[in-house]
Amino acid sequence: MNPLDELALILGDGLVTDRDVMEGYRRDQALWAPGGWPVAVVRPASTAQVQALAQWATRHRTALVPRGAGTGVAGGATASDGCVVLSFERMNRILAIDEAAMLAVVQPGVLNGELKAAAHERGLWYPPDPSSYAVSTLGGNVATNAGGLCCVKYGVTSDYVLGLEAVLADGTALRTGGRSRKDVAGYDLTRLLVGSEGTLALITEITLRLRRRPPPATTLVATFTSLEASGRAVATIVRSVDASMLEIMDRTALRAVERYRPLGLDTEAAAMLIAQSDAPGAAELSCMQEACEAAGGTVVATTDDESEGQMMLTARRLALTALAELGTVLVDDVAVPLPQLPEMFRRIEAIAAATQTTIATVAHAGDGNLHPLVVFDGKDAAAEARAVAAFNEVMAQALEVGGTITGEHGVGTLKRGFLARQLGAASLALHRRIKHAFDPGGILNPGKVIDG
Repeated sequence: MNPLDELALILGDGLVTDRDVMEGYRRDQALWAPGGWPVAVVRPASTAQVQALAQWATRHRTALVPRGAGTGVAGGATASDGCVVLSFERMNRILAIDEAAMLAVVQPGVLNGELKAAAHERGLWYPPDPSSYAVSTLGGNVATNAGGLCCVKYGVTSDYVLGLEAVLADGTALRTGGRSRKDVAGYDLTRLLVGSEGTLALITEITLRLRRRPPPATTLVATFTSLEASGRAVATIVRSVDASMLEIMDRTALRAVERYRPLGLDTEAAAMLIAQSDAPGAAELSCMQEACEAAGGTVVATTDDESEGQMMLTARRLALTALAELGTVLVDDVAVPLPQLPEMFRRIEAIAAATQTTIATVAHAGDGNLHPLVVFDGKDAAAEARAVAAFNEVMAQALEVGGTITGEHGVGTLKRGFLARQLGAASLALHRRIKHAFDPGGILNPGKVIDG
């Protein structure tokens, strides 16, 4: 029987071979990660179908490229020629919300924002909030160990994954973890699969911890005459209080947002810090205000009104959209030790000057996670070459100050060449052995994260 006919028997109308439809599944949001042509796109509706698909792929030695909503920016969901793209869009149900245990059980195609809304209706909260939370899937969030704006206090995706159901390359289904908050039986396979970008197993069900909803946050906005000064303020705040949010935008980002949507931003400021506290009383806010002023900042506004606080965050959430109006945007993602934050800001400015490239930096500053956004004219080959050089140099400098090439977006294909430099030969060799143990035929998202 023809292999595609076999797939049709497994998936029914979940099999797509129309090239016009497949065009929308060939790549994610990553530049310089052009998608190859899959032989098919499959949209399974159950774990059993995923198992049968994995068995088919192993039998025919066909690569499987798992995909959530395609919002990733590292090339992790980029198709290769001859592969099968596995979209989880039909596995999109919230299976349970257990209020007593404070957990949710979801399929991987559920949107982050959908779970947030469902938890909110029950007085609960799912904290991880990547900027794409309204459109990114929880399966994709797990695959990259996504973070977000509130993670400085409340942690990243891996801090909320209690257990997984996953399918191995040979079709074996396994469960890791469970519903207990504390579980140290055996190796922590749950943590190993979180952030593995679909290279070890196909995640078909996720058990997530929920929290009580926090009280309304108070918000502070301050501006600074230098990025380094804003970094010093962040370092002081983190040492002093548990802020629930610490975000920074540089002048280039501020000007882009103000051009895109006038909000009355100070476009002469070198940086703007947006800080929030959800602690009771005013002590934390006062401490943050003092830290900003001691670092030379000017406090622009404070509010304890939740809706006003969300309005103040509008500029931060609009940054990428506004920059896209200026040209092609290459999204970088590095993280550094907090004491190195001011120095990394300085180095990014120097890279922009040296490469004659526009770099707008926004940052989850409270956990040292910077997003230098490289903007260039996509029709200008020389400008693109400078942008590539800037992108690479940002990663090199992050490593030089003791940081990492990615804090939350993953390695995918775009950063794979830098992984060996960060991990070292022994660690990279162990990565390859782990990959082979889970996926001896190398069919799960090949070419992503590690070479071979």
